[in-house]
Amino acid sequence: MARVSTASHGPAGEPAGEPVKPHYTHRQILEILSALMLAMLTAMLSTSVIATALPTIVGDLGGQDKLSWVASATLLTMTASTPLWGKLSDIAGRKVMFQTALLIFVVASVGAGLSQDIGQLIAFRAGQGLGAGGLSALAQVILGDVVEPRQRGRYAGYMGSVFGVSTVAGPLLGGFIVDADALGWRWCFYVCVPLAVVAALVIQRVLKLPRVKRETHVDVFGAITITGSAATLMLLLSMGGTEFAWNSPWTYALLAVTAVLFLLAIVAERGARDPILPPRLFRNRMFLLTSFTSVCIGMAMFGVMIYMPQYLQIVKGMSPTASGLMTLPLVGSMLVTSIGSGQVVTRTGRYKIFPVIGLACVATGLFLLSRLHTDSSAVLIGVDLAILGFGMGLTLQILILAAQNAVSPSDLASTTSGVSFFRNLGGAMGVAAFGAILTNRVATEIASGLRSAGISGQPGGGELGSPDEIAALPQPIKDIVRDAFSHSLETVFLFGIPVALLGFVAVLALKELPLRGSAGHSKAEDAEKAPAEDAARTP
Repeated sequence: MARVSTASHGPAGEPAGEPVKPHYTHRQILEILSALMLAMLTAMLSTSVIATALPTIVGDLGGQDKLSWVASATLLTMTASTPLWGKLSDIAGRKVMFQTALLIFVVASVGAGLSQDIGQLIAFRAGQGLGAGGLSALAQVILGDVVEPRQRGRYAGYMGSVFGVSTVAGPLLGGFIVDADALGWRWCFYVCVPLAVVAALVIQRVLKLPRVKRETHVDVFGAITITGSAATLMLLLSMGGTEFAWNSPWTYALLAVTAVLFLLAIVAERGARDPILPPRLFRNRMFLLTSFTSVCIGMAMFGVMIYMPQYLQIVKGMSPTASGLMTLPLVGSMLVTSIGSGQVVTRTGRYKIFPVIGLACVATGLFLLSRLHTDSSAVLIGVDLAILGFGMGLTLQILILAAQNAVSPSDLASTTSGVSFFRNLGGAMGVAAFGAILTNRVATEIASGLRSAGISGQPGGGELGSPDEIAALPQPIKDIVRDAFSHSLETVFLFGIPVALLGFVAVLALKELPLRGSAGHSKAEDAEKAPAEDAARTP
């Protein structure tokens, strides 16, 4: 068990009265890291495993127009709950809340697998997002608790690699499950349950965090207004243009409610005794810039993850398994750059260059993806995805590291949760906005194609069904549908380019602060070596 002490005077730049950061051996850090990575893998799989299965799921349950909701419901609750998990962990303890998040995730996964209609599935996917929000946010908070910033890059790279592994393992696993006659798409949700149980057992065994007494209180008003404003914004983006027209009373009503709740959230946080998102964070330039950049990268990342499989399965006619294999270039490049950039940051203490290059690559990757069409080769698709993954790997973990390094340890949980909140908010906005663009464009493109071909009516009465059902359409109609999806996705990816460029401008404005900690061995490794060195000096 690591020791915790308190000091009346903290290190330079930190307020007095801060608890001195406990010292962990390198082995202890690796054990804790393994537990966090396993739990994060479980949570991230819940999102990526259905990416290749979504077309089949909505084809079975119905509701092609609600496809974005199956994905965005998870991102919505993940986004809205992220700041709450950080604050609750200050009150009840990191480990207890981490285990609670894992339990919520398991229950919701079972419910999603048992869903009988699209509405039930969306509801349980929202429950999965609630648990996944706690797992992803608290994993970063716990890592920040046990590792100093200068050494955090080497470990954060491995945390980032979990996202890469889940991104490739999820679609592959989802494709295999859908293609296997003995399983079916419901196992895309059940498969997460045994992984979560194993993660819970590992966490119970290795996660031995010291209990630090923190004088914190639940900011109920802030929780309601923050989550409410995020929720109404997501409702507007997800339903606008599909459930109701953009120029309609519903649009203006949701905009008004979002604005009012947002203003009330500002009032709540300024007056709260212990706010969820302390106003002082928004006076921190690093927090503002990393949060804004996280919104941008989240929009691009989740948008591609959810809608690229539709291009591969519907336009290119790939099986779910094959479309999963096509993500290997994206994940491989993300894995290499995530781990590699973390190691370089630890050695050099320099980090700004990585998100600068990363956002440029993300914008380039989105542009190249927007140029894909029905005849694009697998090699070209792979190269485009690899460039996008290269940029994501250089950006994701570095943004959190930069934000954590710019605040005092007392604000670590709020800062980490805040940056994660804005990344997930961007993801939810991206999925919702991309879904609205795709749904509207596909309907328009299909109608235009049918008119040009002199064909009346919509295929399938307007419900396009699964990729297999689309592949079974008569040849002229099938070609029209595939062309419509290809042209619509071109518009979707083009929409992401200016978003990525805004993120690029934001990271250019980042001020590179010196990373706290030593450049050589970490304190953990020094502490681990000290007993052996003392023994060697003893006669």
